[in-house]
Amino acid sequence: MKDFVNKHILPTVMKFVNTKAIRALRDGMLLSLPFIMVGSLFLLLASFPVPSVAQWMDQTGLTRFWNQAYNASFGIVAVFAVVGIAYTWAKNDKVDPLPAGMTAFVGFLIIMNPTTAVIDGSKTIISSAKAPSLLSGFIDRTWLGGQGMIAAIIIGMITGWIYSWFVKNKITIKLPDQVPPAVAGSFVALIPAAVLTALWLAVYAFFDKVAGTTLTEWIYHTIQTPLQGLSDSFGGILIMTLLVPFFWFFGVHGSTLVGGIIGPILSANALQNAAIFKKYGYVDAAHGGHIVIQGLFDQFSTVTGAGMTIGLVVFMTFFAKSQQMRGIGKLALVPGIFNINEPVLFGVPLVLNPLLAVPFFIMPPLSAGSTYLLIKAGILPYLNGVQVPWTTPPVISGFLIGGWKVAIWQAIILIVSFFLYLPFARKYDNMLYAQEQSKK
Repeated sequence: MKDFVNKHILPTVMKFVNTKAIRALRDGMLLSLPFIMVGSLFLLLASFPVPSVAQWMDQTGLTRFWNQAYNASFGIVAVFAVVGIAYTWAKNDKVDPLPAGMTAFVGFLIIMNPTTAVIDGSKTIISSAKAPSLLSGFIDRTWLGGQGMIAAIIIGMITGWIYSWFVKNKITIKLPDQVPPAVAGSFVALIPAAVLTALWLAVYAFFDKVAGTTLTEWIYHTIQTPLQGLSDSFGGILIMTLLVPFFWFFGVHGSTLVGGIIGPILSANALQNAAIFKKYGYVDAAHGGHIVIQGLFDQFSTVTGAGMTIGLVVFMTFFAKSQQMRGIGKLALVPGIFNINEPVLFGVPLVLNPLLAVPFFIMPPLSAGSTYLLIKAGILPYLNGVQVPWTTPPVISGFLIGGWKVAIWQAIILIVSFFLYLPFARKYDNMLYAQEQSKK
């Protein structure tokens, strides 16, 4: 089995994982994580779950400051994405990455128009139809957050690719060696930056004159919205959560691979939930809330690690008879609480282990799928869009992303993981124990 996987499966998977586009998307999006986490903290403060405290902060004016920090971090995550993706592409191509990221940001701003109406109370001062002409000097934050995410990815990739191509083919301005490096570097960026700026301006003019819209809006309505709809479904969450342990089973980092591809879509869903939560203090379907967001994927499919292995770790630590499983369990218990389970994946191992494959594959879709159904039925609340650090222990993370009901349900799911892994783990443990006894 290992020979078959190494010969026929892994080469294709690794070739896909290491393509320039996937690497730029995966690593470029990671650059936005610190700002998402910081922004999530201020989102919680701006929509504090205790009404009396929230009212006091409104009266004292503190909420306005929390919103200011949120709008400048979590609220403009598409900016970090477009810069990070182009930066990472150029960096991987051994090209000075900062000018590439800055050029992508310029292109991202060029292709958008203000589209949000200006409203004073219940009175519309400037309609959304007139906003592009009357507010042409303003940058609309609507497209700097979740709604502009897919456009940011496309602009970042194309800009990073073209910019790197110009520099690698030496289509730049070369100054004498006596010129200071900082000055010479700026001239290296001049030609590719000028070409790309002209390119995105031409794209903007085409969509404005021919389609009567912007590239950002066109991408949002024709690409991003359908993708968000596909992801925000029962079938979508089952497939996504099954793929993570599938890739891990073959030794490929499934969390990074799958997360890098679907992360932008789930983040866009989360950003819309966060905006609803910020405005109303709760999220529901009537206001356009999404069930499948990054928080659902993280906290109900990969919490305690890929495959949700905390149940297996508890069995190994307290109930295993074999020295191998008991020893690994003691080493993996504390890291597992903080969502790190590589000791289990490679120490048990779970990788290429058919005896434990069934619970490893089933637990994530079982957890995320049941959570989806409970939210759909109104038993659990919609998640608020807050994204917590990935090392946040379970139950605490559940409370932060959805309140006490979600925290309790997360605890129940972790207990379920123990009983799901139990018969398979016991069978494997007995086999290892027999092997250890035969060597004595």
